[in-house]
Amino acid sequence: MRYLPTGEWMQKADNYTIHEIGIPSMVLMERAALAAVAVMEQERINTHRTLVVCGSGNNGGDGFAVARLLKEKGCDVEAAFIGNEESRTPDCMQQMKIAENCGVPVVTTISRKEYTVIVDAVFGVGLNREVSGAYAANIKKMNALPGQKVAIDIPSGICSATGKVLGTAFSADLTVTFECEKLGCVLHPGCQYSGKTVAVSIGISRKLFEKEPGVCYTFEKSDLPELIPPRRPNSHKGTYGKILMITGSRGMSGAAYLSAKAAYRCGAGLVRIYTHEDNRVILQQLLPEAIVSTYTEYEEETIRDLLAWADVACIGCGLGQSRVAESILTQVVKEVQIPCVIDADGLNILGCHPELLEERERPIVLTPHMKEMSGLLGCSVTELQEKRFEMTRAFTDRAGVVCVLKDARTIAAKWDRQIFVNTAGNSSMAKAGAGDVLAGVITGLMAQGLKPYEAAVCGVYLHACAGDEAKAARGSYSVLAEDLTAGIGDCLKRTEESMEQ
Repeated sequence: MRYLPTGEWMQKADNYTIHEIGIPSMVLMERAALAAVAVMEQERINTHRTLVVCGSGNNGGDGFAVARLLKEKGCDVEAAFIGNEESRTPDCMQQMKIAENCGVPVVTTISRKEYTVIVDAVFGVGLNREVSGAYAANIKKMNALPGQKVAIDIPSGICSATGKVLGTAFSADLTVTFECEKLGCVLHPGCQYSGKTVAVSIGISRKLFEKEPGVCYTFEKSDLPELIPPRRPNSHKGTYGKILMITGSRGMSGAAYLSAKAAYRCGAGLVRIYTHEDNRVILQQLLPEAIVSTYTEYEEETIRDLLAWADVACIGCGLGQSRVAESILTQVVKEVQIPCVIDADGLNILGCHPELLEERERPIVLTPHMKEMSGLLGCSVTELQEKRFEMTRAFTDRAGVVCVLKDARTIAAKWDRQIFVNTAGNSSMAKAGAGDVLAGVITGLMAQGLKPYEAAVCGVYLHACAGDEAKAARGSYSVLAEDLTAGIGDCLKRTEESMEQ
């Protein structure tokens, strides 16, 4: 697990390290510069002729220190100071003086010379305003120069909290970031401007990040052994849960099939699909492992009996928005006592009946994409994109649910937990049915004993890793949702093998 702090939280951690632990800021700055140069060497950046562009803040101080270290290594280095001289921080001022004393030429304009690399140290993580005027013009010049591009901590012009381009931004091939990758560098479009991001430890304390709701986190593949539920030697199908899938309206057997198969693939013991009668034959052929029960009309007592039978439920995949579907969804939301995933059409129906989520706290996981979430919140997709973290957390607090907000960077939120941001997966997963697979994965993990929030974050990450497996097998264009279910098996097999080593 690794943290993804915003610039505000990184600055708090920096201050805590300096003032509470007692590590001087100049020591941290020297470590940062040393680490940046080391990474540039590791990544085979050609530093033969380097331009380091520095601002007035401590990011500029990092830049001057980098310029000095490269000069000491025999590189032809030039530092361009484009900040306000009167606004320089004490550390920036001192590093600038040291660099000049060590023979680094410091200029105040960016020339059209040929450089092998341009290093961006203009703005740090604290930038929260639009870049304009001379700063914007200089960043555009930096982007236009030939040579490799390296950003120190974060590309100048990228918001560290949202990934938004603040007017204009430096476009890096490599970003060397300190202690933690910043949230804005994993969100779009910030990640596209960051290039390859390498996080290096320089001794900044992460103590403030522990269990702090305002700090997001993500997983790496090495975390999977700790995330997935264990398999017991002495077990049977009941050990791994009985799932009720209320999915698939007339002609929508695919959604029912994909979600049920995904639940089985990730280890669930028994799946019963409750679907429209028209889907019976095809589902029995496609997935003979599943029990198939059907309906043609709304049957209140049947649904009540099925909920009593199951350990976990999932509703909505291909359900449709008919009168029957609305009646089924309403009953399930009102009566369900077991953990339940609500997806797709179930969410669209909920958007028309928001009062259903305001009655009491239940172990419910909602899995909306941006359009479905905007319907639940009564806002535009644009507004949601701008404030996704704040709005999602407020929604989970109000509704008492876990929410998985699906996007290029899917997040999983619960009112009393840190927000998980998924950084795995790829564009091959942008296909019909991928959401049905995710709903099945989360349901299958809950059936094996994971709590709703833990199942949501593990499910999102496992689903994304399955997407990476599928892309490796099929390429970016040809992955189908069913390939994701195969990817789940491949990913879990690799994880299991790593646990045995």
